[in-house]
Amino acid sequence: MNQSGCDSIEIRLSENDLHYKWTANCRPEKSTTISRVRWQAADDGRVIPSLPDDSDLERLCSAVALHHFDASRTYFTKNGSFWTGDTWESLNFDMDQAGEGNDGSFYVGGHYRSLAVIRFFEDDETIGLLSLKSERTDFFDEDRVEYYESIAQDIGMAIADWRAESALRERVKELTCLYGIAQLTEPPGSSLEEILPRIASLLPPGWQYPDIAAARITLDGKEYCTTGFKVSQSQQAADIVVHGKKRGTVAVVYFKEQPEIAVDTFLPEEQKLIQAVAREIALIVERKEIEGEKARLREQLIHADRLATIGQLAAGVAHELNEPLGSILGFAQLASASKGMRKQARQDVEKIVTAALYAREVIKKLMVFARQMPPKKHQVDLNQILEDGLYFLEARCVKAGINVVRELEKGLPKITADPAQITQVLVNLAVNALQAMPEGGTLVVKSWRESGTVLLSVKDTGVGMGEEILDRIFLPFFTTKDVNEGTGLGLAVVHGITKSHGGAIDVQSRISEGSTFTIRLPVALSEDEET
Repeated sequence: MNQSGCDSIEIRLSENDLHYKWTANCRPEKSTTISRVRWQAADDGRVIPSLPDDSDLERLCSAVALHHFDASRTYFTKNGSFWTGDTWESLNFDMDQAGEGNDGSFYVGGHYRSLAVIRFFEDDETIGLLSLKSERTDFFDEDRVEYYESIAQDIGMAIADWRAESALRERVKELTCLYGIAQLTEPPGSSLEEILPRIASLLPPGWQYPDIAAARITLDGKEYCTTGFKVSQSQQAADIVVHGKKRGTVAVVYFKEQPEIAVDTFLPEEQKLIQAVAREIALIVERKEIEGEKARLREQLIHADRLATIGQLAAGVAHELNEPLGSILGFAQLASASKGMRKQARQDVEKIVTAALYAREVIKKLMVFARQMPPKKHQVDLNQILEDGLYFLEARCVKAGINVVRELEKGLPKITADPAQITQVLVNLAVNALQAMPEGGTLVVKSWRESGTVLLSVKDTGVGMGEEILDRIFLPFFTTKDVNEGTGLGLAVVHGITKSHGGAIDVQSRISEGSTFTIRLPVALSEDEET
């Protein structure tokens, strides 16, 4: 201002979608103002640094910005800058056709008598205007205007350099953010709960105004927020999509109002960055889920190997025990048939027989589990098997205060099965249900057909089971009962028999609400299909 000797200087500048007007005055007192304004748009869509009104001054600014001028006119320099020493003088050219030299009437007027309007540009694209004003007439001459043009050119170059540096800083911040995310995923064994909060903390420094920025990552209903996050209108977000399904979002907000002249929208590059972050998080989630699946499959493989080992062990133990157990049972039965045996001795022998029979049943279960006893399958009526099994169980249920309810669908198609093993399935499930209802309750045995299969369910109103038990109930030798109350083989045998019949078993249970075991068995093939 002091070097130019002007009474007023005005700079108009566009930055992305924002437009500014900076004004410095010397009289009546020194003052500086900066404000955001709305510029006009040219027919080709370009933004023109002129206010959207029909005044001759704004039409003049538009002509200079669009580089429309007639170099033969004394009002324009060869570079397209306008200047006049008397704004009150009527200027003769048509502003809309200035480049064609058609005459017209043009009047600037106003408080300032001398005016110069000079554009500054980047790659020949107008990015702003420099307006110099003086209260004196004939303040400007051609040499002085050319000097101001060189200053405007320097301003244009400085703005271009500043924009390049600013863009470079933004790219560095973005790359730093993405590099930081990549570093977080390198150490093996880190969980999503550990990684996601750290990613959220890397986001605010990657945005234009990190001091007032906050971030939030949501995934599967869980939130990971940085300090100061709150829902705001100044928000930028991207979806986290894993295998085509939206699982969450990444959001960055400005939690404080920005100055009026500050950018109130996010940079296009920042939208690309947040989308890249969302994609990176999706990849991390996929990798972690793959790692989890691998671990689960590895555990299943170990479990399968353990089952095979237990099966071999069980078969060997059963074979080894069968012979001495048979001898014990035989001699005990012979002893009980002896005459003249005292009452106490006879009772003791009967206990030996009972214990031996129980041991033989355990061995049978081990043999079934080890699949050393092949099933004898033929076409059978499931309802008849259930009725026969319940006939023997009902008396025990009544004694325990348990009401037995039958819901057997009539006319069920036959299944190909071993009746003894299906009866064992029913008995094992019913006994399991009885033990779950120590205070009595209701046992519901149900059968029905569905999509080429026959289903059997055993439902109780007992104590139920939690998730940690449900995950292990079919494991051999796993039991929640006391040592003398169960072997842990009942449900493992049920599972083995069901699988050997080509079926599937499912269990639903809740604490204090009871359990329901559902078995699905394939319908028997017709005789023609079997042959």
